[in-house]
Amino acid sequence: MKSTDSLLISLYQKGDEEALSTLIHRHQRELFTFILYKINDQDLANDIFQDTFIKIIVMLKEGRYNEEGKFILWAKRIAQNLIIDYFRAKAKNVKVSETTFENDEFSIFDLIREPSENIEDQLVSLQIQEDLLKMLQFLPENQQEVIKLRFFDGLSFKEIADHTDMSINTTLGRVRYALINLRKIMEENNIVLTR
Repeated sequence: MKSTDSLLISLYQKGDEEALSTLIHRHQRELFTFILYKINDQDLANDIFQDTFIKIIVMLKEGRYNEEGKFILWAKRIAQNLIIDYFRAKAKNVKVSETTFENDEFSIFDLIREPSENIEDQLVSLQIQEDLLKMLQFLPENQQEVIKLRFFDGLSFKEIADHTDMSINTTLGRVRYALINLRKIMEENNIVLTR
């Protein structure tokens, strides 16, 4: 029987090093692909991949794993933060760019997902993502969750529905309302953004 991520984490925290190896092997391809997609640089992706698992190990040993979500989503958020830190250090003086809304989804999310070889563009995209995460705090928790899963973690609507135990229709509706509310927040704060 296949051990769950939660069981492997628990075993590792009790001193079972093999459990950590199993956990890393299970998720390494998905996590590396996620990092590479964000930065489009094989060598840098390898470095950040290694740093991500070092940070994961430290946080697991300190008991800082939050079991409310899936392990891989938690790992991706750690990787995303390391990517942001890297590009901040590389281009501290790059001006943060903003964007506008398009139809029912933000063009801003396309910027986040679109790989670029230009370091400044990558920094802008990552900074936009970080700023959006701050704006999400003004949404109800259930709307925050679906936006993060859809646009930041790249899950399909079906995957979100499975993850949250909701129907696909409910998931679609919740994402739509969240986007409408984000639009209102930006309009109320007079945020009109262009790249």
